[in-house]
Amino acid sequence: MKTIGHLINGTAHTGSGRSQDVYNPSTGTVDKQVLLASKATVEEAIAAAQAAFPAWRNTPAQKRARIMFRFKELLEANAEEICRLIGEEHGKISHDAMGELSRGIENVEYACGAPELLKGEHSKNVGPAIDSWSEFQPLGVVAGITPFNFPAMVPLWMYPMAIVCGNTFVLKPSERDPSSTLFIAELLMEAGLPAGVINVVNGDKEAVDTLLQDKRVQAVSFVGSTPIAEYIYTQASANGKRCQALGGAKNHAIVMPDADMDNAVSALTGAAFGSSGERCMALSVAVAVGDAAADALVSKMKAQMQSLKVGAFSDSSNDFGPVITKAHQEKVVGFINSAQEQGAEIVVDGRAPNVSGYENGFFVGGTLIDRVTPEMTCYQEEIFGPVLLVVRVDSMQQAMDLIDDHEYGNGTCIFTRDGEAARYFSDNILVGMVGINVPLPVPVAYHSFGGWKRSLFGDLHAYGPDAVRFYTKRKTITQRWPSAGVREGAQFAFPS
Repeated sequence: MKTIGHLINGTAHTGSGRSQDVYNPSTGTVDKQVLLASKATVEEAIAAAQAAFPAWRNTPAQKRARIMFRFKELLEANAEEICRLIGEEHGKISHDAMGELSRGIENVEYACGAPELLKGEHSKNVGPAIDSWSEFQPLGVVAGITPFNFPAMVPLWMYPMAIVCGNTFVLKPSERDPSSTLFIAELLMEAGLPAGVINVVNGDKEAVDTLLQDKRVQAVSFVGSTPIAEYIYTQASANGKRCQALGGAKNHAIVMPDADMDNAVSALTGAAFGSSGERCMALSVAVAVGDAAADALVSKMKAQMQSLKVGAFSDSSNDFGPVITKAHQEKVVGFINSAQEQGAEIVVDGRAPNVSGYENGFFVGGTLIDRVTPEMTCYQEEIFGPVLLVVRVDSMQQAMDLIDDHEYGNGTCIFTRDGEAARYFSDNILVGMVGINVPLPVPVAYHSFGGWKRSLFGDLHAYGPDAVRFYTKRKTITQRWPSAGVREGAQFAFPS
């Protein structure tokens, strides 16, 4: 059985003796073991990053960017292998894994623009023979803690920009599907990155807490559930670190009576069930305005869902695969059970899908639940599975109030033909990422990703322009070279 270790100071590392099973969620079998880093192993990775920092920060931005260009080429050349590793350990169908990788590569492309992105500001003659400018300097050793649902994309939100800004990086990926993340980091080394600039430690809470407590780590980026995001942010802040911690979501789509219902149904189907709903931007609640819109939506969704195919990652004709673990499969089914017990109507039931040849896999079929109310457990909590809830309201304002009242504010969208309604919605809704007839409004790499309310802890969003600000600190220099032989007396008033 293959054992997955760590990458420290440019070489493979075995670390401590603790390990954990890595499952193939399509078969339900244990195919690999991942080593779990001890405190000492994580400290070794931090030390390697700290030792590499002085030389790396002084490497010209253009040379750092050239490594990113080569890295991008290697990601594209090895895309098939990366997607296979994602499929084996996460369960994503190949086309979905390729989509994830492509969005990650976009962030590498953005990082290639570092020489332009890191240009400071300059003002000449702010006073007599006085010039002033600002520059963006790297922080030092920074860390990323990433989730299982995007083992390629989310790390690529973080370390390409952190590294190209002159920092060194310690990554703690999910221990549930570590192989693709480690393989991609090895490709970055192959692209010419010096040893110690990127380090990968697989581990659990012991590894996380070490990163949060070590004074050499200057900043922490995190993506995961809201309870853990809050813990990460609280602990990192208490230890004097800069932190951005992206948490959970309960993304609503408002379906207006004038919506193009066929297009809305197609969009909702992909957005709700793609990646088995294991996306922080998955649309999990459709809020239908008026019973006529709700009836049409439910009828068309039910018909379209008859053709949904759930199965193993290796068959590209499948629409989505299993959920990540047996425990999570049981949790998702528990939410469906609770909805039924609390009075909702199960329109399409995915609790016992028939996946021939993969009877032990962690599968949940596409599920549609109508007449959900805000008091129900399935509405209040993040399901993170292939389940779409339908809530019926009488007006657009009621729909917006539902969204605004929820503790999460990650993503939302509206399906309508009414430009006035769309503009009012986008201007006033209390959510960080908004789509107009776009079901998954995930910003492109040259914008930034982040929610509001309890979907984000911290001031700066992930990737894009905010990443430059997060991974650097501004320094302003004011300079004067007096003319030879000119001596001025002391001035005691505040300078102007």
